[in-house]
Amino acid sequence: MFHPRRTLRALLLPLTAGLALTALPAQTAQAAATLTNAGFEADGAGAAVPSGWSEYGSTAASFTEAGGHGGSHRLSHWASTAYKVETYQYLSGLANGAYRLTAWVRSGGGQNSAHIALKNCGGAEQRTALPVSAGGWIRIVTPVRVTNNQCTISVSSDANAGNWINVDDLTFAPASGTGGLAVKGADISSLPKSEAKGGVYRTSSGSTGDAIGILKNAGMNYARVKVWVDAADGYHGKARVLALAKRVKAAGQKLLVDFHYSDTWADPGAQSKPTAWAGHSYSQLKTDVYQHTYDVLNALKAQGTTADMVQVGNEINGGMLWSEGSTDNWAQLAGLLNSGYAAVKAVAPSTAVALHLAKGGDLAGTRWWFDSAVANGVRFDAIGLSYYGYWHGALADFQTTLDDAAARYGKPVFLAETAYPFRLDSKDTHENIIDLPGELVPGYPATPAGQLAWMNTVADIVEAVPGGRGLGVFYWEATWTAVPGNGWDPTDAASGNGWENQALFGYDDRALSSTAWFSHR
Repeated sequence: MFHPRRTLRALLLPLTAGLALTALPAQTAQAAATLTNAGFEADGAGAAVPSGWSEYGSTAASFTEAGGHGGSHRLSHWASTAYKVETYQYLSGLANGAYRLTAWVRSGGGQNSAHIALKNCGGAEQRTALPVSAGGWIRIVTPVRVTNNQCTISVSSDANAGNWINVDDLTFAPASGTGGLAVKGADISSLPKSEAKGGVYRTSSGSTGDAIGILKNAGMNYARVKVWVDAADGYHGKARVLALAKRVKAAGQKLLVDFHYSDTWADPGAQSKPTAWAGHSYSQLKTDVYQHTYDVLNALKAQGTTADMVQVGNEINGGMLWSEGSTDNWAQLAGLLNSGYAAVKAVAPSTAVALHLAKGGDLAGTRWWFDSAVANGVRFDAIGLSYYGYWHGALADFQTTLDDAAARYGKPVFLAETAYPFRLDSKDTHENIIDLPGELVPGYPATPAGQLAWMNTVADIVEAVPGGRGLGVFYWEATWTAVPGNGWDPTDAASGNGWENQALFGYDDRALSSTAWFSHR
């Protein structure tokens, strides 16, 4: 069980758990320029105040115990009654500059607040919330710029009875840059059709507005737009992409163009060739990929909206353009992917080319795929993974896979797709993809607050990728609200939308409070 064991301490906690954080510190450690006892090994289990650390508030709720991340012990916060406690360490004599705190953490959730903070460093306090991750350790980071030669490292809980956190193996070291994510984006592919069918988008206060502008004002800086070759409904083709790209760039956003190389959805279960390419030989398909990619991207460049990043294929775990481009024939798949890469670079050498897989928590599968790609000479600049927590494994699995991909292939990585419900019921008559409480990720309710917590958690994981290789996050289909005629099936105007409860606009068309994730540092 990942909570502190109930010892004699549990009998004493009710006597002290209600103390406010304004109480005097239980103990003040002597300041130093480096973290002391960062792995909580100095005192063994049961230390009320770990060596080198100080405590504030409900001090009996903070202690060391067995079961560390890297060593034998960890810091835990827990009490049988509601409590507020801070475990902190003050550093002085620091050289001014950029620093980065790293910590391994886990939490059972349920707190009013549980976070690691860097404060009194000369600027605004920097916080990172502890993710709800009872089953595995998660590494989080908190960047700060020290300007007064000092900083306080703080672990704080404002918790209800029985809530717990574990913290271990902290490091605080100089860092290059200021941290944060370069990409805070959203897929808005559904937007033009939604608007054409009467879709309306409002600010949180209810004023009608442009969805791109509303999301930009929340902090979005990158838009992802898919391309289909010749869809039955006339959307997602070249002309529509060009028009949407003008709006994206006019709003000061960067642009990711996501080529599906299909007339419809492409994903791990379906990679059907466009009708116009049916019956083409493998050699012709390579030409098709090049010409289609070049045509769309060159037209974007010609109108002053050059793509900043391109995905050659969408969720291509099993390959693309089946069966010629299946992973059953890696040499041919490599040829198709390299045709796409060559076309991108022929239009704009600075445009980054990403390869995109689903199942972001599948370490073995991701390794197998990219090992095969590298062995077959596939060229790429970045790695994108889809990770939906209700399908793709635990958060710890996602972090392990993302970190491994960045280190193993020496490329920047990003979360290409994720989403989370803000409610479970449907607005239209189509059953939602996620509509039952048992389908949710534990600790993340189907509320705007739960949606925001999910997004901040996955953004924190991407930010924590070692070496600064975590580019950022794209929210999938932020604008796909329930609008009649804008369903999932391009061949059926009456089809519904199973994702409207995971948009970033509510059933009243207002931007949700969860759009605040775009302001993630």
